[in-house]
Amino acid sequence: MDDASEPRITLHPHSRRVRVVIDGTLLADTTRAIELRERGYPPRQYLPRDDVRMDLLTPSDTVTHCPFKGDASYFLFGEHKDVAWSYEQPNDGTEAIKGRVVFYGDC
Repeated sequence: MDDASEPRITLHPHSRRVRVVIDGTLLADTTRAIELRERGYPPRQYLPRDDVRMDLLTPSDTVTHCPFKGDASYFLFGEHKDVAWSYEQPNDGTEAIKGRVVFYGDC
């Protein structure tokens, strides 16, 4: 049960290993993720670009807006549309995720 007195978004750096594999290709491997927890959504692991195979991702035309985090830009991987996203200019309070990459799924 959510507690309305808790912040809507909290950030939790951790050192657990996070690996992202799509179609047998390792796209990310890090122990430097930041877990973003937002009320009403599953926790998401924001990964440093240095630990993501950015050379295998292609920017897509998709952009979405979150009133709490800002505008997100998306990435394609081969034929997989919008497998990941990033906030290049996040809103105040979420600056720690700037430029980090987050993937859909159980990463």
